[in-house]
Amino acid sequence: MSYATNKLITSIEGPIMVTGHTGFKGTWLTLLLEQLGVPVVGYSLPANHKTLYQQLDRLGKIPEKLNDINDIDSIRIFINEYKPSCIIHMAAQAIVLDSYKNPFQTFSTNVMGTANLLTAAFDTDYVKSVVVVTTDKVYKNLGIGKSFKENDPLEGKDPYSASKVGTEAVIAAWQKIASLGNCPKIFAVRAGNVIGGGDLANDRLFPDIIRGLISNYSIQIRNPKSTRPWQHVLDPIVGYLQALDAVLKGIDIKAINFGPSDESLTVEEIITVGSSAWPIKPIFNLQAESNNLESQDLHLDSTYANSILNWKPHWSQPEAAKATIKWWDKVINKSVSPLNACLDDISEVL
Repeated sequence: MSYATNKLITSIEGPIMVTGHTGFKGTWLTLLLEQLGVPVVGYSLPANHKTLYQQLDRLGKIPEKLNDINDIDSIRIFINEYKPSCIIHMAAQAIVLDSYKNPFQTFSTNVMGTANLLTAAFDTDYVKSVVVVTTDKVYKNLGIGKSFKENDPLEGKDPYSASKVGTEAVIAAWQKIASLGNCPKIFAVRAGNVIGGGDLANDRLFPDIIRGLISNYSIQIRNPKSTRPWQHVLDPIVGYLQALDAVLKGIDIKAINFGPSDESLTVEEIITVGSSAWPIKPIFNLQAESNNLESQDLHLDSTYANSILNWKPHWSQPEAAKATIKWWDKVINKSVSPLNACLDDISEVL
């Protein structure tokens, strides 16, 4: 089955280079591209322990280079070897709390890593477009419940979001360079908090829930009243491919949001509805609001993606939460392989 068959994408040819392909989002994207029959190559750091990439035994499944995005010579060699037609840049330090511990590394990876990649891509005559994945956290957030649109002001209040605002500045600079000649078309994609089967990263809500469900202990939940635009991981990456297809057809996109259609849910709301899909009722320990290291309220406006791409999320926020928990239930309690569980979700979207 292909997106061309579904009239969702028709202009994307391979190979597609995915940076950060060993990460949670990158692994799902790689699987999706494979199901679409699009050749894919990957450049990333080695996978962390117990990641979805490892659960699926992905090592060596596609042409890949396991190396740092800050090594520009290595990036150049890899790009010249595989000559990708397009690049989807996901490689990043993406954990907000980790950015407080290692702000320099966060800025180095997220800002200079992007500059390295774009420099290497611009040295070719075959890369047609570069999609740079940033975040909904780049917007100037005054905590008033505003749903952010693409032209709203950007501002980072913590090392992670500030580094992603820096990434956006790199994108804007290279977009200006691209306007001067025959260069790749670059644009930013901004999505909300992605959830889905296989994520076991530290300091993320659903991985913490899963660890508690598996171990049958009380689950510590911080910031229960904070809101986030929760979405199943497949929804935004489908949007990324639709946006890439549109750009290759000549549509001018500088930045585009992909978020849920419904109002952002609180942490407490999303865990309540999600955990209802688990066979045994979990025990939650709702902690008091923390010391404001992270934004309390986030809402994303995806009207632009709806209008120019006819993109809409496949799952509502409650459905995405239940699908995530059901993925783990199938894998743990029903002896379904992680790969087949992923392919089931992909088949549903396709």
